[in-house]
Amino acid sequence: MDKVIPQSLRSPVAKTLCITSVLDFWIPASVDLIEPGKRVDFRAESHVSYDVQALLQQSEIPYEVMIDDLQDALEKQRDSNIRAAHSYEKYNDFDTISAWSANIAAQNPGLVSRTQIGSSYEGRPLYLLKVGKSGTNKKAVFIDCGFHAREWISPAFCQWFVKEAVNSYGSDSQFTNLLNNLDFYILPIVNVDGYVYTWTNNRMWRKTRSANKNSSCIGTDPNRNFDAGWCTVGASSRVCDDTYCGSAPESEKETKALANFIRANRSSIKGYLTIHSYSQMLLFPYSYTYNKATDHTELNNVAKAAVSSLTSLYGTKYTYGPGGTTIYLAAGGSDDWAYDVGVKYSFTFELRDTGRYGFALPESQIKPTCEETMLAVKHIANHIMNNA
Repeated sequence: MDKVIPQSLRSPVAKTLCITSVLDFWIPASVDLIEPGKRVDFRAESHVSYDVQALLQQSEIPYEVMIDDLQDALEKQRDSNIRAAHSYEKYNDFDTISAWSANIAAQNPGLVSRTQIGSSYEGRPLYLLKVGKSGTNKKAVFIDCGFHAREWISPAFCQWFVKEAVNSYGSDSQFTNLLNNLDFYILPIVNVDGYVYTWTNNRMWRKTRSANKNSSCIGTDPNRNFDAGWCTVGASSRVCDDTYCGSAPESEKETKALANFIRANRSSIKGYLTIHSYSQMLLFPYSYTYNKATDHTELNNVAKAAVSSLTSLYGTKYTYGPGGTTIYLAAGGSDDWAYDVGVKYSFTFELRDTGRYGFALPESQIKPTCEETMLAVKHIANHIMNNA
């Protein structure tokens, strides 16, 4: 009966809480990232939850229990009645997603192809889908999902994007135009081992599943593992932490495969979109520094318009801006790395919600989440097509 308690914490109290070693920080991802006056979401084990609440009360810190029983919320998360092996409106496991990627490529050879760009630490394939009509000298947009294992809505979006491309080609003029003029590289799950682990062992797992030298603690945070201010701010050098940066940039097989692919196709890749959850934000570089990106004004304008498109469908409120000032400083992120190697249009989506469900977003929200996100993605892609 773990409780999720979003909170505004003052740092000294946060340190006191951290001593208990029983808090799982959701937003931000670690106690080190807490800033005065900013909201904090964390999970407390049931046996200490009342002690945590008592400490908050004694410190006169306002709080709200958002999820009283996380296990119950997780059981209710999969609320779809769909019985099909694969569905775009339910969460699919790794094997189902792998089979789907093969099938959709086989059924749509003129629009979709599948390749393997590497393998995970535990030997699972990293499948990449290329979506678009064949053509010469086409610009490309790279979209990845599933960096953090517990963010299940993320891989759901990558699958949804491919579905929409296949179903819309020839009938939706805007999407048809995009697919004629752009290639989309879709990596449905970056952290495949971690994703499998959330289905089999620990639903709240975040990191990869690689072994760490001289430690029993497993895994690296793949989104702290890139050579972009690596391990300086908002990332941990402690192997047991959720934000562990790894032994070196691209130490993880998964991040290395992703980076190698983008480097090899750098001349064509003009956009990079990485899909995370949660907090309803559209972020762009930088996250490892408060310095503004060279293209700050343009990126900010694109983000503003993309968020406006997203909000137009269901009224979902998004914030946007540079990662460092909009959410928190975090070094080693893939979006900053992509921007620094020359992919100008580099964005991070933080999908629904803002804490009511957090990582336990119900399946009933997959469709509206993906529908609204598609509007923002298409806006960004259209801008890249016309301006890159």
